[in-house]
Amino acid sequence: MKLLEQRIREDGQVLPGDVLKVDSFLNHQVDPELMAEVGKEFQRHFADQPVTKILTVESSGIAPAVFTGYAFKVPVVFARKHKSVTLKEDMFTSVVYSYTKKVSNHIAIARKFLSADDKVLIIDDFLANGQAVEGLIDIINQAGAQLLGVGIVIEKTFQKGRQLLDKRDIPVYSLARIKEFKDGQVVFTEEQENPDGAEA
Repeated sequence: MKLLEQRIREDGQVLPGDVLKVDSFLNHQVDPELMAEVGKEFQRHFADQPVTKILTVESSGIAPAVFTGYAFKVPVVFARKHKSVTLKEDMFTSVVYSYTKKVSNHIAIARKFLSADDKVLIIDDFLANGQAVEGLIDIINQAGAQLLGVGIVIEKTFQKGRQLLDKRDIPVYSLARIKEFKDGQVVFTEEQENPDGAEA
């Protein structure tokens, strides 16, 4: 998605530790017009799938997920992060480790919002080590729901997240795929390298 890549080049900041800061348009301040285009692109790519729910994790995944839900005209459910390990019995729960923040979070979704009848599309802001997506997959499995695919706004291809999902034959569509950070700049993969063959 050229519009997104251009915005990352203009406003993204590469920080030590292979961290990309995009808080001016994605995960602190949100650009609604850009997120609307993101939602439309995810809907276009997964249009042939019978999606009934969009799932994400609070808080950075909410903006792209909501606009994707709007494009599909289906509800959006986000997993809440709980500091307490004592969770209510009416919740599906999993544990997600954040490499950026170096903490483990318990995430939870109320059972009333996810059932075995649901066909789910996961949307998240980043795919790096894949921990957030793995946690959501765990919750989907607990609910007996069906995972149709994963939509990622920004993927770091040099980290292991994509490999973990590919091993499980989960369809992944990333709008911006980063090959590396070089001299403080973002280097994107070539379009033909997008594994599903679709033009991003």
